[in-house]
This record gives sequence, structure tokens and C-alpha cells, in this order.
Amino acid sequence: MASLTTFITQRLYLQDRLKHAPFSSFVFSLSRQKERGRPEELRIQNLKKTLIQSPIAGYQMAGVDVQNPLLGKTTCGSLLLQLQKIWDEVGESDVERDKMLLQLEQECLNVYKRKVEQAAKSRAHLLQALADSKLELSTLLTSLGEKSFVGTPEKTSGTIKEQLSAIAPALEQLWKQKEERVKKFEDVQTQIQKIRGEISGTNDQGSFKVDESDLSLKKLDEFHGHLQELQKEKSERLNKVLEFVNIVHDICAVLGVDFYDTVTDIHPSLNDNIDTQSKSISNDTLARLAKTVVALKEAKKQRLQKLQELGTQLNELWNLMDTCEEERRLFDHVTCNISASVDEVTVPGELSLDLIEQAEVEVQRLDQLKASRMKEIAIKKQKELEDIFARAHIKIDAQTFRDKILNLIDSGHVEPSDLLADMDGQIIKAKEEAFSRKDILDKVEKWMSACEEETWLEDYNRDDNRYNGSRGAHLNLKRAEKARILVSKIPALVDTLVCKTQTWEEEYGQTFAYDGVPLLAMLDKYAVLRHDREEEKRRMRDQKKFHEQLNTEQEAIFGSKPSPARPLTSIKKPVGPGSRLNGGLNRRLSMNQNGGKSVNKDGKRDVPRPVAPLNYVAISKEDPA
Repeated sequence: MASLTTFITQRLYLQDRLKHAPFSSFVFSLSRQKERGRPEELRIQNLKKTLIQSPIAGYQMAGVDVQNPLLGKTTCGSLLLQLQKIWDEVGESDVERDKMLLQLEQECLNVYKRKVEQAAKSRAHLLQALADSKLELSTLLTSLGEKSFVGTPEKTSGTIKEQLSAIAPALEQLWKQKEERVKKFEDVQTQIQKIRGEISGTNDQGSFKVDESDLSLKKLDEFHGHLQELQKEKSERLNKVLEFVNIVHDICAVLGVDFYDTVTDIHPSLNDNIDTQSKSISNDTLARLAKTVVALKEAKKQRLQKLQELGTQLNELWNLMDTCEEERRLFDHVTCNISASVDEVTVPGELSLDLIEQAEVEVQRLDQLKASRMKEIAIKKQKELEDIFARAHIKIDAQTFRDKILNLIDSGHVEPSDLLADMDGQIIKAKEEAFSRKDILDKVEKWMSACEEETWLEDYNRDDNRYNGSRGAHLNLKRAEKARILVSKIPALVDTLVCKTQTWEEEYGQTFAYDGVPLLAMLDKYAVLRHDREEEKRRMRDQKKFHEQLNTEQEAIFGSKPSPARPLTSIKKPVGPGSRLNGGLNRRLSMNQNGGKSVNKDGKRDVPRPVAPLNYVAISKEDPA
């Protein structure tokens, strides 16, 4: 097989060097002869003839040992000559020789067939490689999102190897570009997966594979856009986490709670003392932070309410026992937050449990001290209640109430705190009742003041010397003018009082008493007295008119003149019963059963207002509204 190959190779080489017919011509001639169906003997003769006529055989017949200049080995022709010599020496028959030559011909054909098949396979492989390269080029362009590439050959002509050589640089460049693009995709997707892990709280990046079917810049931009959205969300979550952490820090400081223990229980990464790469921004961490903030705010609210209650109790106890300012200052940090809102309390430790416990201990101490001073405190509250009733002109039996309170305290059948609470309730009700009576009492005071002015005006009108030039006469004259105006308003004032008193009694279902006397009865009696006084005045005016007319008639008849020896004296008009009734009413309205003296608006007792004498010089008073 090797000798035949060498023979064919040598023949091809000599074809080019000697410009003679190719050695393969005898093989082709044999093939054609076989195809034409010539006899085998003729084929053998032609083969011999061809071998003798071939250039190689000529050289060999001439005794020249031709060797392949390329291979430097014995040629196929020399071997045939050696074979012929051997046959001659052996005495091989022509039949055997022909048989061997036919075998040589068949073996040469088989070699050519194999070479043709190998060449066809090689061409098929090259064509497949070219098709694969073109497909790969198209796939890479599609994957990278490129419609064309600069290095892609425009012409598809030429041999297969030329086409492969032309397309190879473009493929190499596209592969490099694909590797770079894949790396970019890996970086972006790694960051995306990392942030997703941080948001979900798993922090498990795991393994992922880049989808190489779409490596276009558009897809890469989509990943970058998604990454930016995740980074924005991460930034917002981080800001929210920091905001929650700051709130937790502030509230923990106010409550006196350990901040680091609190945030560590939520997530260790929130503790700055622990070395962590980044703070947790997961949904679970945010939810736990929000829940912790709500719990801390509720605890702050409850503690503030507790502290405010304690502060209020401290103030009440201090006021009851007249505690000194120095002792009160010790708990200024408690009482200063009585009216504060939850957001206003920001001082660290201001709502700590230790501070609340101190306030509770102080309240307990003052409660015990209050129990030992119960009588003093109860009498003080009773005095406050009596003052409220006195200012409201409500008559009570003060001594009976005091004795009852002292007996309850001595008996021990009632808790001191319950007794004080009951007295506080009575004080509140008394204040409410006093407030409801205030409008009527103001009218009563105006009515009484007008009655006093009316009494003074009557006395002033009886004075015959009121117009003389005595000292202070002009002041009394001005007062009389104002008094007349005020007296003219008394009927309307009385009517208003009656209406308001009736309305009050209907609303509260009880009689409106003024120092124990029903006000409507006082007003009715005053109306009767006023009516009687007006009748008395009218009767006196008629009597005076009658006397004046009688004197005039007598003077006309007798011509009487006053005696020079007897100076004319002023005849004082007697004070009628109406005047006495008015004075008696005023004195009654200004008296109460506790001390027999009037009580002003401030609860102070005054002496009865005296009736001005005839020559009294009074200071001008303003006309009350």
C-alpha cells in the first residue's frame, strides 16, 4: 500500500518535471478498457506496454535508478523492475504475472477511491465548518443585538478555505465582544441579585447563568434600569431604617432603656458596635422596627400618663399640706410635664422607671402624712366650702357639718381618702351652683344698692335746707340726680329679677334663697311695700295740697300775717310708714343668719349700710348698669 502511494506520488512529481503524460493515465486506460468489456489478456498487454512506455520505466530500463527527489526513497517503477527480475529468476508463469498485475491495478483503483472519498469528506467538513461559521456569525450578531459587523466579509466568492479565512477575524472579534458583554451582564445581574437578597433578607446570592441568547445593549440597559430602581429602593429603605433607628434611639433615651440591646434584638446589623458590612433593609427588619417604634411610643404615652397622674397628686397633696417650695423643687422634673404632650417630652431619662418609682414613693409618703393630718385638711376643705356658700348667699349650718366631719374621722368608719374625695365633690357642686346663681346675685346687689339710694333720696327730699349754700350741698344735689335715675330703673330691675329667678327655679327644681330667705318672697314684699309707699306719698301730697288751699282761703278772708316776734320755722314733714318699711326691707336684705351682717361678693362681711343724715355730704357714685 505504501509502495503504491509512493509510486503515485513520484509519478505526479515527474509529470510536472518532464512534461510527459501522467502516470495515472495507464490506470485510467485500464479503467476505461475494463468498462468497455475488453478481454483480460488485452488489458494485461496494455498494462505491460504502458509500463514499458512510461517515462519512469524508460529510465529504469536504461539502468537508471530513479528516486523521488521529494521522498528520497526507491520508486515504484524500480520495484516493478525488481519484481520482473524476480519473476524471471523464479520462472513465474505469465498467468501468475498477469494475475499479480491485475491485483496491482485493483489496489491502485482502491487507493484513488479512498483518496477521493477523503477529499470529499474534507470538502464536506470544510463546507460544514463554513456553514457553522456563518451560522455562528449570525447567532453572535443576533445575540449582541447587532444588525451588521464592520469586519464581516461582504463577498462570499472564493475557495472554501478563503471564505473561512475571511470570516475567522470577524468571529474572533465578535467572540471577544460577547465575552465582554457577558461579563457586564454578570456584573449587573450580580448586583441585582445581591440587592434582592438584601431586600428579601436572605442574602443568598446563589448561582445564576447569563442568558446568552440576548446580550443586546437594549437588554443591558433594561438591567441597568432595573438595577437603578433597586438601588433607589435600597436607598429609600436604608433611609427609612435610619429614621426608625433614630426614633428608637430618642424614645429609648427618654424611657431610660438600653438602645443597643433593643436594636440588636431587631437585627444585629443595626448595632453600630457590631462589625457588619451593611445594615439590614429587609421587609422583616422594617416591620420589626415599625412594631418596636409603636410599642415604644405606647410605653412612652403610658409612662407620661402615669407621671402626670403622680404630678397631679403631688400638687394636690402639697396644696393640702402647704408644703414648702424647697421640698416641691425636688420634684420639678415630675410636675413640669403635667400638661406636656407626648412629643414635647424629649429630655433623656425623663420617663425612666426609676423616676416614676421615686414619684410613687413620694406620693405614698404624702398620703401617709395626709392621714395623720386628716382633721386639719378636712376643716380646711370645709372652710373652703363655707366660703363658697357665703359668697353665693346660701345659708348652711356650718357648725353641724364640721361636727359631723370630725365625728366621721374619729370613728374611723370612713377612709380619709374617700372623705376628702366626697368633700372635693361637694366643693365642685357648690362651685357649679354658685356659678349658676352669679347672674341673679349680681342683679340682687344692684337692686339693693338702688334701694339704699332710694332711701337716701327720700331722706334728702325731706330736708328743707337741701338747697341752702351749706358746704357740700352741690355734691348732694348731683347724687340726688343720679339717685333719681337709678330709682327709676328699680321696677324694670325687679321684673328682670323675678323672671330670672322663676327660670332658675324651674331649671333646678328648688327655691332660690338669699341668705335663707326666698328671693321671690323678698321681691313680692318689696313690691307691696313700694306700692304702699307710693300710696302714702300720694295721700300726703293730697293732704298738703288741701292744707295749702285751706291756708290760702283763710288768708284771703282774715289776711293773716306772720308775727315779727316769732321767726318762721321750717316745718319738717313726718317720715311716713313707707319710709320705715323701706328701711326695714333694706336692713333685712342685708342680714344673714350666720353673723347678722351683709356679705359682699368677696365673701367678706360688712356692717349694715347706714342711712345718710339730712346734711350728709356724699361722694358722687357711678350709675350702675
